[in-house]
Amino acid sequence: MKILVATEKPFAKAAVDGIRKIVEGAGYELALLEKYTDKADLLAAVADADGLIVRSDKVTAEVVAAAQRLKIVVRAGAGYDNVDLAACTERGIVVMNTPGQNSNAVAELVVGMMIFMSRNQFTPGTGAEISGKRLGIHAYGNVGRIVARYGKALGMKVKAFDPFVDAAAMAADGVETAASIEELYATSDFLSLHIPATEQTKKSIGYALLSSMPKGATLVNTARKEVIDEAGLIRALEERTDLKYITDIAAEAQSLLCEKFGKRVFATSKKMGAETAEANINAGLAAANQTVDFLQNGNRRFQVNK
Repeated sequence: MKILVATEKPFAKAAVDGIRKIVEGAGYELALLEKYTDKADLLAAVADADGLIVRSDKVTAEVVAAAQRLKIVVRAGAGYDNVDLAACTERGIVVMNTPGQNSNAVAELVVGMMIFMSRNQFTPGTGAEISGKRLGIHAYGNVGRIVARYGKALGMKVKAFDPFVDAAAMAADGVETAASIEELYATSDFLSLHIPATEQTKKSIGYALLSSMPKGATLVNTARKEVIDEAGLIRALEERTDLKYITDIAAEAQSLLCEKFGKRVFATSKKMGAETAEANINAGLAAANQTVDFLQNGNRRFQVNK
């Protein structure tokens, strides 16, 4: 059997070496397609692959159709909206992610973003400290939990909203439970956003929530740009000259946002959440182990297209 690692943006060498050891140690062939720029290269490479490991590479219906032997796709990371789940499910292909492997890297970025914005993007002038401020966490998953822990360590008062997490679990972490999304936004000086992009969440963060935030509040987005209603964001920033927005996923209207609102908004030049050596290696090795475990033992623990 052949396992293909297809990465426009390659894994670190240490990760690739580890993936090779896992795959070849299990008796499978490893194929690498790195830094490709033409989709035709991916279509050709996947034609005889039994397993496929990707990062942010798009696994479209066309890719699935070209992969006649494919049994499993593993997205090395938490999000998996770059994989056409319907096309994979129709073909009986299992799709997995690697939850938790990038979580610390993203959580550390959130802390850095809060400090960056509270200190006026490190330009001259009086800034503010984040200690004593109220931190709201929208979605209390792997990343949210770590953000909460770091926020508390920095002296912040932490509150979270997640209808899928029991209030007792949050309380055990010393985190207050918000009764509603509206309450969370209305009481957070910093709001860290961690919801996935689904039909229910796309454009769900807009004018009503943002305009309800306290004076001087900052929205920190390390989730997905699709969850932001950009028209509502612009309206809120226009009416509330104290609000700030920092994102790890540049908005469609990012140039307009920067032009209109200056240092009240900021976007990383390229998604940086998982861009640490540790996260790169962790996610790559997890993807390889999950692929081999499925092919050998049928383990579907992290399947997302059930």
